[in-house]
Amino acid sequence: MAKPNNTEAKVLPILEPIIAEKGLELVDLEFVKEGVNWYLRVYIDKDGGVNIDDCEAVSRALEVKLDEKDPIEQTYILEVSSPGIDRPLKKDADFVKYQGEIIDVKLYKAQDGSKQYQGRLLGLENGVLSIEEENGNVVKFEQKDIASVRLAVIF
Repeated sequence: MAKPNNTEAKVLPILEPIIAEKGLELVDLEFVKEGVNWYLRVYIDKDGGVNIDDCEAVSRALEVKLDEKDPIEQTYILEVSSPGIDRPLKKDADFVKYQGEIIDVKLYKAQDGSKQYQGRLLGLENGVLSIEEENGNVVKFEQKDIASVRLAVIF
């Protein structure tokens, strides 16, 4: 549950009006280096899910604005996609929207001997995330100790 890096902070005000205009939700934005390439990744969603046309429309509109404003120094690859079925939960609103769903929690360091937990999302209050494990145990995590939270994929 990291804060945006400098490049993400520069891109966000350019991206947000595009997302809003198209009636979409910004799930995540990341600017990362993988191997020799930099990637600007935009994850979007809407009720019922996004399709390739939604991704293409955001990509084309964002490309124009990024070329116009040129906020990124490095050469990069732009990717716009759905967050997938294992959607990350990052914003406070996500923890309200998905309350009651099964989530996977990964921690930076082990708590009670484990860095990974799965359980029903009870809520996020005052920086503390609460889940109920399958055995009925309620486990709480300080938000600062959480590396990631995602919807669980259960088959």
